[in-house]
Amino acid sequence: MVSVPSAGGLAGHGSAGASSTTANARCSPATASTATHGGNAKSKAAPVNSNGYHPPKQQVALSSMKSAPLNLSSVERRGQPTACKEPVKKKSRPHGLQEAPTYHPTEEEWKEPFEYVKKIAPEARQYGIAKIIPPDSWNPDFAIDMERFHFRTRKQELNSVDGSTRANISYLDALGKFHKQQGTNLTRLPYVDKKPLDLYRLKKAVEARGGFDKVCKLKKWAEIGRDLGYSGKIMSSLSTSLKNSYQKWLCPYEDYLRIAKPSVHQQLELEQGGPFTPSPAPSPMKRSNVHTPSGLRSESPARHATDALQATMNGQSKDADRDVPMTDASPLAAPQQTSGFTAINSGGFTAVNSGFTSVNRTPAAPTDSKGATPTKAFATPLSSAKNTPEYRPSGLGPAALKRQLSCDSLDSAKKDSSTDKDDGDAGSSRRSKRLKKDTVPTVAGSHMSLFRPSAPRIPRDETTVPGEKCEQCGRGGDESGFLLICESCDHGYHGACLDPPLKVRPETEWNCPRCLVGDGNYGFEEGGLYSLKQFQEKAAAFKQNYFENKMPFDPILNCLRPVTEDDVEQEFWRLVADIEETIEVEYGADIHCTTHGSGFPTIEKNPDNPYATDPWNLNVLPLHPDSLFRHIKTDISGMTVPWVYVGMIFSTFCWHNEDHYSYSANYQHFGATKTWYGIPGDDAEKFENAMREAVPELFETQPDLLFQLVTLLTPEQLKKAGVRVFALDQRAGQFVITFPQAYHAGFNHGFNFNEAVNFAPSDWEPYGLAGVERLQAFRRTPCFSHDELLWTAAEGITSDGLTIQTARWLAPALDRIHRRELAQRKEFIDKHNFIANHLDGRRPDQGHRCTLNAEGEEECPLEFKIDDTDVPEDEYACFYCKAFSYLSRFRCLKTGRVLCLLHAGNHPCCEAPESDRYLGKEHALYYRKSEEVIASTFRKVEDKAHLPEAWEEKYEKLLDEAATPSLKLLRHLLAEGEKIPYELPSLPVLKEFVDRCNHWVEEATNYTVRKQQNRRKNEKAWQSSLRKSIGSAVQDQKEREMRNVDNIYRLLKQAEDIGFESPEISQLQERAEAIKNFQNTAKQVLDRRQTQTIDMVEELLDEGQNFNVDIPEVEELSRVLDQLKWTEKATSSRTVAMTLTDVKDLIEEGKRLEIPVYNDHLAFFIEQLTAGHAWEKKAQELIQADSVHYAQLQALSDRARSELLPVSPDTLAAVDQILYKQREAHRQILDLNERSKHPDIRQRPKYVEVAEVMKKIEELQAKPSGTLDLEKEQKRHEDWMRKGKKLFGKTNAPLHILKSHMDYVLDRNADCFDIELDKPRVPAEPQSREPSPEVADGEAKQSWENRNFREVFCICRRTEAGMMIECELCHEWYHGKCLKIARGKVKEDDKYTCPICDWRVKIPRDAARPKLEDLIAWRDEIPGLPFQPEEEDVLNDIIGTAQRFRDHIAAYCNPVLATASEAETQRFYLRKIEGAEILLAYETNFFRQQVHKWSPVAPEPPPVLESSKSTRKPRPTKLQKMLAQYGVDDPDDLPESVKGKANSLKRKALNAEAAAAVHGASSGTTTSPGANPYGPTGVPFFSRNSSSQPQTPGLSISGNAHVHASHGPDSATSSHARSGSNSIFKADRMDLDPTLQSPYFAHDNHGGPQLLVGDTASMSLEDRLLRGFPGDEEGVDLHAPANRHRALEILGRTEEGRRQAEEIYGRGVWGGSSNSRDRDVNDPLGIGVAEGDGDDSMFVDLVNEDDDDEGERKKVVENGSSFHLEDEHHNTASSLLDA
Repeated sequence: MVSVPSAGGLAGHGSAGASSTTANARCSPATASTATHGGNAKSKAAPVNSNGYHPPKQQVALSSMKSAPLNLSSVERRGQPTACKEPVKKKSRPHGLQEAPTYHPTEEEWKEPFEYVKKIAPEARQYGIAKIIPPDSWNPDFAIDMERFHFRTRKQELNSVDGSTRANISYLDALGKFHKQQGTNLTRLPYVDKKPLDLYRLKKAVEARGGFDKVCKLKKWAEIGRDLGYSGKIMSSLSTSLKNSYQKWLCPYEDYLRIAKPSVHQQLELEQGGPFTPSPAPSPMKRSNVHTPSGLRSESPARHATDALQATMNGQSKDADRDVPMTDASPLAAPQQTSGFTAINSGGFTAVNSGFTSVNRTPAAPTDSKGATPTKAFATPLSSAKNTPEYRPSGLGPAALKRQLSCDSLDSAKKDSSTDKDDGDAGSSRRSKRLKKDTVPTVAGSHMSLFRPSAPRIPRDETTVPGEKCEQCGRGGDESGFLLICESCDHGYHGACLDPPLKVRPETEWNCPRCLVGDGNYGFEEGGLYSLKQFQEKAAAFKQNYFENKMPFDPILNCLRPVTEDDVEQEFWRLVADIEETIEVEYGADIHCTTHGSGFPTIEKNPDNPYATDPWNLNVLPLHPDSLFRHIKTDISGMTVPWVYVGMIFSTFCWHNEDHYSYSANYQHFGATKTWYGIPGDDAEKFENAMREAVPELFETQPDLLFQLVTLLTPEQLKKAGVRVFALDQRAGQFVITFPQAYHAGFNHGFNFNEAVNFAPSDWEPYGLAGVERLQAFRRTPCFSHDELLWTAAEGITSDGLTIQTARWLAPALDRIHRRELAQRKEFIDKHNFIANHLDGRRPDQGHRCTLNAEGEEECPLEFKIDDTDVPEDEYACFYCKAFSYLSRFRCLKTGRVLCLLHAGNHPCCEAPESDRYLGKEHALYYRKSEEVIASTFRKVEDKAHLPEAWEEKYEKLLDEAATPSLKLLRHLLAEGEKIPYELPSLPVLKEFVDRCNHWVEEATNYTVRKQQNRRKNEKAWQSSLRKSIGSAVQDQKEREMRNVDNIYRLLKQAEDIGFESPEISQLQERAEAIKNFQNTAKQVLDRRQTQTIDMVEELLDEGQNFNVDIPEVEELSRVLDQLKWTEKATSSRTVAMTLTDVKDLIEEGKRLEIPVYNDHLAFFIEQLTAGHAWEKKAQELIQADSVHYAQLQALSDRARSELLPVSPDTLAAVDQILYKQREAHRQILDLNERSKHPDIRQRPKYVEVAEVMKKIEELQAKPSGTLDLEKEQKRHEDWMRKGKKLFGKTNAPLHILKSHMDYVLDRNADCFDIELDKPRVPAEPQSREPSPEVADGEAKQSWENRNFREVFCICRRTEAGMMIECELCHEWYHGKCLKIARGKVKEDDKYTCPICDWRVKIPRDAARPKLEDLIAWRDEIPGLPFQPEEEDVLNDIIGTAQRFRDHIAAYCNPVLATASEAETQRFYLRKIEGAEILLAYETNFFRQQVHKWSPVAPEPPPVLESSKSTRKPRPTKLQKMLAQYGVDDPDDLPESVKGKANSLKRKALNAEAAAAVHGASSGTTTSPGANPYGPTGVPFFSRNSSSQPQTPGLSISGNAHVHASHGPDSATSSHARSGSNSIFKADRMDLDPTLQSPYFAHDNHGGPQLLVGDTASMSLEDRLLRGFPGDEEGVDLHAPANRHRALEILGRTEEGRRQAEEIYGRGVWGGSSNSRDRDVNDPLGIGVAEGDGDDSMFVDLVNEDDDDEGERKKVVENGSSFHLEDEHHNTASSLLDA
């Protein structure tokens, strides 16, 4: 990953030319930050954070900010229409660069990232970088909260990142300062040949040719001119002009540099804490008498470090043959920096250009980014030179590894400057793994610090303002003379402290030597704070403004040509190399995922997202099981935890390679293209040399320049130096992989969002070791301890134990650190012992008793301890080289500084002399692991790593020891090898050999281990395993081949050829010998087969079958045995009964066994089979005959049993069953006939019993004798039942309905005839309404608490249920269901008069109500019945209940004694009588007359009732419904498709009519019980879904009717009737038949009631007409309109009636009369519809009648005749047959 160093504060940026102002100088859009430019240059510096940024105020936490989110549809994104397509053909790049490879893994390859990287590594490593395009199906969600995501940027000036350009500008800046200080201002560059002369290039050209003197001597000026671009016609004065310019401007400055540069470099080394390492030149550090930190004592740490360095570089070091130096390192505490830019290699000396604002600098005015031009040019050489990185304050940390302070955490923490003043190892810039005490705050939920501390520097007094004290001696101006203030850095110096000293204060501007020489410090300034949407807008505006006037016009598109990727790439490198034009961009780099979130879903935030655990998720990749980073105990931000990068056009990341030379993976979530440049790791050294040769000035003071990520060099320059450079373009949804040690750089083409992390496959470890060695050489802090990683892997702490794969790469690594550690320990101990023995004068004659050897602990001053406790990293990080001394550390007890063994003793950690340090006075040596533990762990890992080789050796040894190895040993070795999780070369060969041996053993076992007792079971198993489909020829052939006896001899030959030892071989040999012996014995038995017994043959056969092979003798023995068994079976079967199948099988078995036909048994059974077939044929004929001859059947049955004929069991059973049924039926019929004649009715059979027997008889083919008599008796009994059906109005119903209906009648009468609980009372309110008024004191009160009491209402005398309606007269409440009043027809204010108060209001009845007298007469017929009726008990209960009630109310039915006071009681009993299901005619008529008498409502008294018919209209037949469906009246008009069905229905109806006529004729002229003597009712009843009712006289239409919906427990619904102004009942005409008037009324000459006399008085009009009694003769005027209509309706039902009507009214009566139409509508076939017929729907007790839908209750009514369309059952033609 790339960490772009942040830099510099807000102060001091700008130049006199004011050309450094760009669009990016304004405040960021996310937060308004302010910065003051100008002002007092001597003002105290503002507090800074570790990046050099001066926060203007306490900053708000970024997570608490919220901005408008980014619209992802506006950016290039994988899988979206905005995605940038991958070009098919590679383009031609600038500098002629070749493309790095691009890979397209398959879905299968994509599953395992480490395996895929391993696959492509051999090729891709040669390019340094590679691009991977995932499969199309892989497209993770963008998981960042875009509203809360905010980040800080870093500003980048493109021409400053180029090394050559930056060196040029820095040189001109220092050159201008020097001449200005000398009084010769360099206001502009000199011109030669009308072109400005590049003084820096002139200097480089002269240096390349040996210097000024040599160029003059060799006359190289003309050659230099050509190199500088002065070509063509050369002026004669060119050489002179170049020479004069060099002499005037460059020579004085170069002479000054030769004098001042060593002193400045010495000062920089002091800040660094030691000489530059590795340094390209000898250290300039020298002894000085000046009171500098290094001159305070002669034995300064810097002096010792310089001497050691020079000795090492000159090859004189006595440690030259040491092992690889310690490479582990850890950061120390970071002091607070108060300067804007601390030197890269800083120590106690603060950077020259610390945080200040020069008085002569113009503050940069903020401009609008959209309106400003993003380019700027230098007006003069001076202004150009002053706008250099050295002139601006920088914020790059001293040891700024690429993991610098993240831009989002610049202000996250500060540290007190006094914390580390006692130890100059202030900290490091690495990523923090574990926390130190009292250091920076941590990120919540992790072990990482929010930012990394800066590198160590020598402590200085941070409380003073720069310029108040001398930077050399540390004293103020008044103490040692005047104090000079540097114009550039504001630091003060005494004139006497300078070298050479100044005695007089200069009158002009003065710059210190450090500013004139230059310290090489450079870094990126901090930019603004943005959200993604804000940064996108800024990036888009910048790109638009930049290219707005640069692109040519495209005549085809009729606009400016669009910007291409080639345009951006060429423009980028032009801007980088242009010294005049400066473009500033911003880059959001190194943004911590822990604080800002990752672009990938994470398991913490998105547990259900499958991409949260995807192995290519960059949060998962570093800790993959194959990644070595999983052994790092804590998180490392940027390495094991991803960083994100937000770029804009031209934002760049400079040349660098990854920390610890690790792999890196970079994924672009969305946005514009990112161009990468890569250099293979093999060319890393070439690249570094090329960089040093190109810009040696930068490396002089910054030898670790390549760690700082601030320098570019064009690919063109690198290619000239022999460095291979490759390029690729990364687009949205693509990965870029960088390989170990590969340098890479790149830039962005626009707004984009990338995420990157490091990972480490097993092949990384050697690179990682080289990486930490390089960090140690440059004294830079590593990110983690390499030794700790290896040791953790060895102990298997972070994994499930040590694996072979881990041990393979770990063993050589542990070997290296093992040898290095032992060598370093030995060298230190040797030095310690040498000094103790020779330089310690206390006991020169005795040997040193050292504590390291566990002896002389009191004598040896060195404190020694073995401690395996984990300590903070700063407690085992070397103070000098910054490496982590994980296994051993040397600690100074006075200063607390820690040194590695490589620098222990020789590097000054305190004021003690070197000998005392080696001796260990006030020092301690700590071992984390003893040498024994290190060696033991190494051996364990080594053994694990060599486990495959050990197995291979064991394998070779086994093969060498025996020519035929044991199969048991081979299996054991194979199992051992398969347990080794590593690829073994010999394992496949061994497995193949063992598998071959196992296959042989398995096949041989089939012939050796099976026993005889499992023979039959084995045969089934053999067949099931070998035959997948029975009868398959292929399987049969395989089975025969496997059972071949030759296989045994073949296996023995194979065992000899394979060459192995196994017990199965000897077993198979024994089996082969046993088979030979069996064959000899079998031949002897077969030769004498006639004398053999079954047991003897079976025993020998079992022996042969136990061999499990096909032996010819076994098959022959099996056939002989089967023949013997058949003979024995046939002999025993001749004396037992057998079936046809058994005989057939026996004969077939004999033929199969080749029994000769002349065999006595075989001939016998063939004859039996013939006789059995004959019997079977005869039996079938008799069974299937129309008339069964039972005598013949009995004879057949007897013959089959007596002669033991083989017959079919089914046929014999069928014969016996027929005989049994016939006998049983005959017995039952005789029994029933006998019992039916018993004089006691109770001893006669029940009708149900008779019905069941008759049903069984119907199944017989012939009826037994006596059946006809029983049928006659059954018919007589059923006639009695039909009479009962007719009484109850159920003529057309099935017979079984009678009993059910009678049960219903009994139940209904139980409530209505209740005389115990239901007694006369005043009208009561339903329970859900207000309680009724109190009754009089003398009346009995009912109690609701009485459990036997229940308040009942209505005519049904039942409790409250459903909708209730109150009568306005009697105030009794009625059920809407009982009165068939629909809920929707009732309104709140409507009146209602009940049928009890107004006799004209008809009560809906679903069935006829027989008179009590008729029921008694019907019951009296029971003793004459042949069977006991099941209806008898119910009938007795019905009659008894009614009779008791009649007796109870007899007292109230005396017309003489009745008074008005009994009116309510009479009304009460009338209500009960009307609700009952039988008719008490006298009581009903009496109470009706009395109610009318005392409370008249109707204008006329009620007529006399002698019958109570059903009010339900007959249902239409199927034919009538069919005619209505098709809208026709005649069946002939129906469609042809249904006409056949209509004709069938018509025939059935006619047949039913004929049957009814026959039944009527058989009944004679006897009047049926309950016949109405008054004739049929002529008053039409109001249909049940009609709301019409006669208006009650004397009552207002607008009166209130109480309609009540019950809320009680029996209530099914709770709704109130709607209020309205109209009455619920309409006044309608009442058609009263005068024949229905009571005989109690006087004769009315105006059509009043007439008294009927004679024999026909008891006959209805219908009976008189149908029986031929003329109406006129009986006093009935048949020609009256009403009677004519009724008569035609009755007569039109039958053909006889129609003829009679024609005789009465004439032949034209049916032609066009309305009666004809009525008949056609109601009865189109003329079959007649009985008016009083009901159905079994009455058994649904008043349910849902009031809720019926109006459409479903529609009636077809015409001319007084109607029928219900909604009822579809029971009135069919078939049901008419019961009439």
